[in-house]
Amino acid sequence: MGIGIALGGGFARGIAHIGVLKVFEEEKIPLSYVAGTSVGALIGAAYCSGLSTAELEEVACRVRFKTFARWTLSRHGFATNQRMIGFLKSILKVKTFEELRLPLAVTATDLSTGEGVVFHSGPLVEPVRASCAYPGMFLPVNIRGRWLVDGMLAYAVPTKPLVEMGASRVLAVHLKGRWTNGSAPRHLFDVIGQCFAIAQDMSSSHWKEAADLIIEPDVNGFEYDAFVHTGALIKAGEKAAREAVPTIKKWLEMPQAISGAKAVQALVQAATMPAD
Repeated sequence: MGIGIALGGGFARGIAHIGVLKVFEEEKIPLSYVAGTSVGALIGAAYCSGLSTAELEEVACRVRFKTFARWTLSRHGFATNQRMIGFLKSILKVKTFEELRLPLAVTATDLSTGEGVVFHSGPLVEPVRASCAYPGMFLPVNIRGRWLVDGMLAYAVPTKPLVEMGASRVLAVHLKGRWTNGSAPRHLFDVIGQCFAIAQDMSSSHWKEAADLIIEPDVNGFEYDAFVHTGALIKAGEKAAREAVPTIKKWLEMPQAISGAKAVQALVQAATMPAD
């Protein structure tokens, strides 16, 4: 059975992904594919490159906004994530997709066309940086002539890329929660973050149809830059993952049962088959 996990976006709240992966490591649940959007792409790339969840936790404890971002003055954003290049090079154990221990898909959004872009090959750093280029905050990233921004716009939770990769079961980790927790936004980035949260909810049907199980860590109330709450975010991921473990173990006992991923694959194949 090829289980794929889709790690959604959520800025600092994405630290909860580490807790999910930690439980799967402890429970010896095999993952065959990983897809990530935004912070999910960053954590997915680090994990697939060979970092253990203990190492990921150690990295997360020392990360702050300034680790990968620098304020700048530009018409296209208030900050650049250029520092992410050095950060990623310092933590990733490989340089290319081809060297990863697990197949990985990194998603981004073409700013000109609105199309989703999925990276599976070549150098790792720039696609991950593009996937994390939060519109309004970070400058777009140019890769091969295309200006790319955060993958959350096209793939809030990247379940469909996992189906295309061949996953027979798809786990979706959705970081559901309001950025402002009902209080007045503090600044522009809270406003942008809340808009993203609303857009995620409105577009959820697009990624849910390819998911066999949705894991939703309780990250409500954690602000976009809540890096100081690493421990609490990881625990939120662990709690949600443990609730999902019994269902996943049943999959492993009965791999022949049809999955949502297989159903989507069948629909795609049917739509592309030539007429008699």
